[in-house]
Amino acid sequence: MSAVLAAAALLLTAGCSSEGGGGGSPSVGGSTAPVPTASGSSPTEQAAERTPPAKGSVKVLRTVAEGLSTPWGVAPLPEGDLLVSSRDEATITRVDGASGKKTELGEVPGVSPAGEGGLMGLALSPDYASDHMVYAYFTSASDNRVVRMLYDERKPAGEQLGAPDTIFKGIPKGYIHNGGRIAFGPDKMLYAGTGESGDTGLSQDTKSPGGKILRMTPEGEPAPGNPFPDSAVYSYGHRNVQGLAWDDKQRLFAAEFGQDTWDELNAIEPGGNYGWPEAEGTSDDAEYRDPTAQWGTDDASPSGIAYAEGSVWMAGLKGQRLWRVPLNGTEASADPQAFLESEYGRLRTVVSAGGDKLWLVTSNTDGRGDPRDGDDRILEIQVS
Repeated sequence: MSAVLAAAALLLTAGCSSEGGGGGSPSVGGSTAPVPTASGSSPTEQAAERTPPAKGSVKVLRTVAEGLSTPWGVAPLPEGDLLVSSRDEATITRVDGASGKKTELGEVPGVSPAGEGGLMGLALSPDYASDHMVYAYFTSASDNRVVRMLYDERKPAGEQLGAPDTIFKGIPKGYIHNGGRIAFGPDKMLYAGTGESGDTGLSQDTKSPGGKILRMTPEGEPAPGNPFPDSAVYSYGHRNVQGLAWDDKQRLFAAEFGQDTWDELNAIEPGGNYGWPEAEGTSDDAEYRDPTAQWGTDDASPSGIAYAEGSVWMAGLKGQRLWRVPLNGTEASADPQAFLESEYGRLRTVVSAGGDKLWLVTSNTDGRGDPRDGDDRILEIQVS
């Protein structure tokens, strides 16, 4: 084994919640139950909002598609189909939302898959109807970066993607902690969740894009109104962000892997410091923002999140369950509730399908799961 591979192996066995590779941890009062914590909205704002019921429900309506390899990012198309990235094969596939038929758009050049890196998040341009641009976050030979490509469905299958146009580069890469989720916000700016690539010092360095949530224009420039001058950095002190979603009041939430103690769901404020590596979970230091909810790392290892029916829904990798976090403002209004525990294995991505429906994507072919016949798959679920 080379020195590089040996170092990577040590990182992957170091007891951290890096996509579910780490061990569990003690929690408050000796319980492993998730702990809701305060963040954000004032009591007046919270009182004015309708709070969802303390308990919800999940019903699996159907299996949309099977036989996907290392699916990661999902971008719903206006017609109801889905674009799905393969982390390790560096391809994008169109999945028919009704029949589940799969059509490969093509392979994205320049992707260098290794460990947790590869072709990850996908997002459609805010002007997709006119420009047909698809954005992707991927690991290259030298960094993590964001590109955009023209999608021309009139061309033959396998040849439908234009050459990648790199709009943002230089995000640190590693065998672990590459982040990877991207999404356009209500403001039509592009947000990207990054990781610190195993170098914990990057998270508190506001000049580094590692361990951050970035906010940029569709051209990759620092977005107007960002908290740091001439910088795409929107929030910092993160370890590995793989979930981004907005509620119906346009408030941003993000899911983040902890190390040995707490995974987090955070309400994101511009310029906010979320504590890593000085704080994991709630902290007595007022400099750091506390999470909306936190989980022992055995119970979550969270990747994608989505908002529906007054709650944030969070996919768990090592936890192998879907978490519901009912909200009152930016606080959890009741204890988070788990669904589908161990029924479908590792869960990577959850995306709104409109109203009370969600798309849910498994992640059992990512090298850390136990693939079953038909893995990986996309489910359509109904939630309350």
